Amino acid sequence: MYTTLPGYKAPMKMLDPEPGQTRWPPFQHVFFDCDSTLTAVEGIDVLAEQAGRGEEVKRLTEAAMNGEVDLEDVYGERLEQINPTRAQIQAIRQVYKDNAVADAAMVISVLQHLGHETYIISGGLEEPVREFGVSLGVPADHIRAVGVEYDELVGAWWSHHPGQQARYLDYGRGALAVSEGKEEIVEELLGGRPGRTLLVGDGTSDLLASEAVDLFVGFGGVAARPKVEKGAPAFIRSSDLAPVLPLAAGPSAVGRLQETSYRSLFSAGVRQVEEATTFNDGTLGKRFADAVAGAGF
Repeated sequence: MYTTLPGYKAPMKMLDPEPGQTRWPPFQHVFFDCDSTLTAVEGIDVLAEQAGRGEEVKRLTEAAMNGEVDLEDVYGERLEQINPTRAQIQAIRQVYKDNAVADAAMVISVLQHLGHETYIISGGLEEPVREFGVSLGVPADHIRAVGVEYDELVGAWWSHHPGQQARYLDYGRGALAVSEGKEEIVEELLGGRPGRTLLVGDGTSDLLASEAVDLFVGFGGVAARPKVEKGAPAFIRSSDLAPVLPLAAGPSAVGRLQETSYRSLFSAGVRQVEEATTFNDGTLGKRFADAVAGAGF
């Protein structure tokens, strides 16, 4: 679906391919948010439900994700209300896995097969985000999230499992705990390496990071947030991530997947871009449609 929002101007830096490139140039570096993007849950909200503070914490999470308040203003407040143990935080790893977006691991696998670098940058808690990301195939050194400190003197520290009942003490006040911090992390992970960049995410913090990448793709398959849907150059409304494949690699990349099990997922992604992805700039949408036609779909 190709539409144009009044007054919207898409970033021009990615529209014009370099000489000799395809109609839709590929994006070498692909960054993903975690919660409500690669997995269908918000880890902090799961912790809150377990602590009986679900409604209040969820309200704060939604306010931050929708851009109504700065993430920094609610990050510590949510964790203080929950006061989780280390074991409870670590248990989120399995919740993430149990609720992974259906094709998340396969999409990452296809991107890597095509030679793309994949990353996760998340405002979630580092231990569960990192293990979940590694289980999807993302290298551990390509994953960034928010670290947590524990009070090791709380709980049964003398037991056979020292540290497991240690409770939350503080969180790392770095770039990922503020709404505008992901841009800094994108630049850190790139380290000056060349290649076009694409970011996929559902929240306002992802939208704010769009200045650091060549293309931001909003994902509404879990939570469709109005500011993101309106502001993203491309917005996916399907319930899975397959559309990321042709958006990141370009439709012509299907020719490199002949005789592989990846081809059907890639082709499904092309169909879902056509049927369930909105381009908020008509020029951008036409560029993709021309690339699809040129690839023989």
